[in-house]
Amino acid sequence: MHYLYGSKRSGLFRLVATFSSEQQLLAYVRWATLKDDGQQRGKFEQGSSLATSDAWKSADHPLSEEDAGAVDHNPTPSML
Repeated sequence: MHYLYGSKRSGLFRLVATFSSEQQLLAYVRWATLKDDGQQRGKFEQGSSLATSDAWKSADHPLSEEDAGAVDHNPTPSML
């Protein structure tokens, strides 16, 4: 499992989605990114898991105690 975290204004990162593979996660981030500001920062598609974030990071293990079942798993653009 791969975990996608989002952050707003350099705040704490929160879990926004999980993915079965790193490739799926990275493809989703590429799709969701409207403007790339470098260093995993940017503006993201409304309706995406990153919509309220301006930064993201990923991990292959949980970085917090957040419930992975409470976020979308393998979200796709067709889920909008």
